[in-house]
Amino acid sequence: MPSVPRPAGRRERNKQEKLDRITAAARELFAERGVDEVTTQEIADKADIGAGTLFLYVKNKGELLLLVQNATYTEALARGTSAAEHTPDILDAVMAIVGSIVECNRKQVDNGRTYLREIVFGDSEEPHHRDALVLTLQTEAAIADVLQRDRRTGPADAATLAHIISAIMFVTMAASINITNSTDDIVQQIRDQIRALLPR
Repeated sequence: MPSVPRPAGRRERNKQEKLDRITAAARELFAERGVDEVTTQEIADKADIGAGTLFLYVKNKGELLLLVQNATYTEALARGTSAAEHTPDILDAVMAIVGSIVECNRKQVDNGRTYLREIVFGDSEEPHHRDALVLTLQTEAAIADVLQRDRRTGPADAATLAHIISAIMFVTMAASINITNSTDDIVQQIRDQIRALLPR
């Protein structure tokens, strides 16, 4: 007989409620002013908790940004993957995934660039960092699935191409030279590079 999951106890519910308040406060303040212009004290005040309590949940602002951005990245990946399923052309389908992620990353340019830096250089033992790395792997898997629609591209080649496409996307979004470029410009840059990679 399968076991029935027990409802969360009061302590767990309180912890989750505080985490939800912290996440909501950070999301709002980061969106308004950017991660570099917001202090952890301001986030704690907006979440109606003490600064010490905040650090029970995250070690620093970088981890808090990962927590916030991971949620929006997950939504963007789901939208892009869903759009790709209904897009017959392989390049267009890949770009449905990539474009959704670029748009998510560019909503607040400084936050997006800091998020990418945290993924690359953050503490791999920190759970929100691990979640971000899992999201990059899920993105590559979604792209690889699309690439395998071309029967000439086997699973190993699709995985390698997807990894290269992920690197192209991350570098193009993070590059200082692209800070003032529009989202459409960045998507077009990425599209041009991916087009050169795909089998013809």
